[in-house]
Amino acid sequence: MNPIKQLFGQTAVYGMGIVLPRLLNYLLLTPFYTRVFATGEYGVVTELYAYVVFLLVILTYGMETGFFRYASNGENKDNVYSSILGTVFSTSVLFVLLVIVFVKPIAGGLGYSQFPQYIRWLAMIVAIDAFTAIPFARIRLLNKPVKYALIRIVEVSVNIGLNWFFLYYCPHHIDNEFVKSIYSPEVGVGYVLISNLVASVLKLLLLSGEIFAFFKGQYDFTLLRTILKYSYPLLIAGLAGTINEALDRVLLKHLLDPASDPMSQLGIYGANYKIAVLMTLYVQMFKYAAEPFFFSKAHLQDAKQLYADTMKYFIIPGLLIFLGVMLYIDYFKLFIGSSYREGVGIVPVILLANLVMGIFFNLSIWYKLTNKTLTGAVLVLIGAGLTILINTLFVKKYGYVASAWGHLICYTVMVVLSFLLSRKHYSIPYDIKRIILYFVVILSLYFIDFELGKHGFSSYWVVKPLFMLIAISVFFVGERKTFLAYKQT
Repeated sequence: MNPIKQLFGQTAVYGMGIVLPRLLNYLLLTPFYTRVFATGEYGVVTELYAYVVFLLVILTYGMETGFFRYASNGENKDNVYSSILGTVFSTSVLFVLLVIVFVKPIAGGLGYSQFPQYIRWLAMIVAIDAFTAIPFARIRLLNKPVKYALIRIVEVSVNIGLNWFFLYYCPHHIDNEFVKSIYSPEVGVGYVLISNLVASVLKLLLLSGEIFAFFKGQYDFTLLRTILKYSYPLLIAGLAGTINEALDRVLLKHLLDPASDPMSQLGIYGANYKIAVLMTLYVQMFKYAAEPFFFSKAHLQDAKQLYADTMKYFIIPGLLIFLGVMLYIDYFKLFIGSSYREGVGIVPVILLANLVMGIFFNLSIWYKLTNKTLTGAVLVLIGAGLTILINTLFVKKYGYVASAWGHLICYTVMVVLSFLLSRKHYSIPYDIKRIILYFVVILSLYFIDFELGKHGFSSYWVVKPLFMLIAISVFFVGERKTFLAYKQT
């Protein structure tokens, strides 16, 4: 089978495990949360889960990529897995124990001194998710996307079901004896964490087969040192990347004017960020399929051309997602409560930022294959510095709008720098002219529709479908030869 078709076929299947669960979260939980929680309460959810992003990077410390790097060649695959899984298990357990011992000062430092249980529950969720990342990586390496998808779907279904049970059913049946025995209104937002924790424990049980595969190999300290040497720059890059991705949601309540009700503003920002979920999901499901794919094809004679084609065919669907969401934004914004919709203006910026982040991931193959992961870490650190600078200088004046633009600016700078360095160390023949043309076409269609809408000329039944058809036609005409070639292979 043609490698590109294979990649996007696996991307589609991984989408069952990545897109479907998160789409269910989007369709069921985001509208639900933004209707049962006040904006300030949803701000708490937004902030707590921003910490999760940071902690997951710390507790996995680049070991997922290290696993793919050293297990892909088939040599010592079992030893690689056992060494990494045992190490991540040990650090995850240690993390939970430390949080339990020091929970009061940690909760006080984060502003949750009245709810230390939130911090304990969050720690357990993060530890389980970090540990299970390695069994999931093994499933991906063994090309078992259906198993991956089924476990993820079960996990998220339980999470959603428990959220609805605790936050909707129980408050409406408070006189029921069973409800009284398990439900307390004072827990409030905490039921989001409880639901997540139960689902994470179930996920752990469903992965027991992969976890017990630990005993197939040996814990090899020498091999582990080699893997850690490769992976530790990825930890630095990962931490810097999470600064780019989630630091704004941590900083906003500290940078905004207290008179503007920072937690409410954070809730509005977090809810509108979720409207861009289709792009986020597309990038994530591509990453899950692409990382093992990239390493497995590195030995091919035409690998560089394959990577170049992959970049272009990653960008095309991403641009269509951007245009589709923005043409029909009046429908997409209905998924969040009316009190949150004042922030919808950040959606196009977040959509583009997530797409550019995906482009950076595509580019990152050059430093991963050449073992220059430290250079990759420096690139992401530059982006992190920009994120901090933009938020610090502009949030006080422009609010969360500055945070949204900070994402786009920092990812764009990272892409430019990574591309320039790749030309020197591992030059890939990307079709830059065609890619720029596609961006110009899509952005032009978006701005024309925006201007027409301001004057009442944009039609949901004529103009918007016409613009989508124009975009698809441009892509088909530009890539028709390649499409036809892939169709025959």
